[in-house]
Amino acid sequence: MYTIAGRQVGSHVLAIATLVTTIGGAVIATSGKKTEEKSQPPINAKSPAEESFVKEYVKKAAEKVQGH
Repeated sequence: MYTIAGRQVGSHVLAIATLVTTIGGAVIATSGKKTEEKSQPPINAKSPAEESFVKEYVKKAAEKVQGH
């Protein structure tokens, strides 16, 4: 038994409080709002065909990177 703030507290209570605080802190620290994927900068294409070409190229490049 330990005396904390004038009260007798068992060692098992302190152990439980330590575990709850540690695990609770870890859960709170690792949870939270997930960040959304960053958007791409605007494509300044001169024509719709050029814009679609650039979008397809970027899409294929992203798939290739994620595949590795």
